[in-house]
Amino acid sequence: MPDPDTGELIFDAEVAEIPAYTAFAGRKKSEQVTARLIVRRVRDLAKPATVGKQGELFPVWRYHPFFTDSPAPTLQAEREHRHHAVVEQVIADSKACALALLPSAHFHANAAWLTLWAMAYNLLRATGALTSAFHAKATTATLRAHLIQAKPRSTGQQWDCKTNGGSDDQERDAR
Repeated sequence: MPDPDTGELIFDAEVAEIPAYTAFAGRKKSEQVTARLIVRRVRDLAKPATVGKQGELFPVWRYHPFFTDSPAPTLQAEREHRHHAVVEQVIADSKACALALLPSAHFHANAAWLTLWAMAYNLLRATGALTSAFHAKATTATLRAHLIQAKPRSTGQQWDCKTNGGSDDQERDAR
């Protein structure tokens, strides 16, 4: 898996598990939840291990904990969690822009909108991946601002995505 900051492959990740962790232990018994706490730690490759001639005293780690009741083995549960995180990021990215503007209460209109969104999303992601490592992991709004430089248009609804393809000043100047 590539490091999100540097793009280098992570090969020294470590995973640990607490098999019976009780969350909300300070609350009454009916509100407590007992399940598995799994933590993945990886070296922070964005921070160099050596500065000058002196090596690091304490390595810098990034921790990624999650709480699950999945019966899968630890490493499989951790891998599934990372895959879910990628999907959730796509959904959040989409809700922040295109999916916030579903145009109609009619099923077929929304189905057409979702089809167009999926094609545009995949084309924009491919363009970003071909452009640079930065753009390969950038949000849709950043790709649109850097590569397309155009605001999406929608009839009857106002666009409210803050990081779209231009500032309000640029829009006023264009009128």
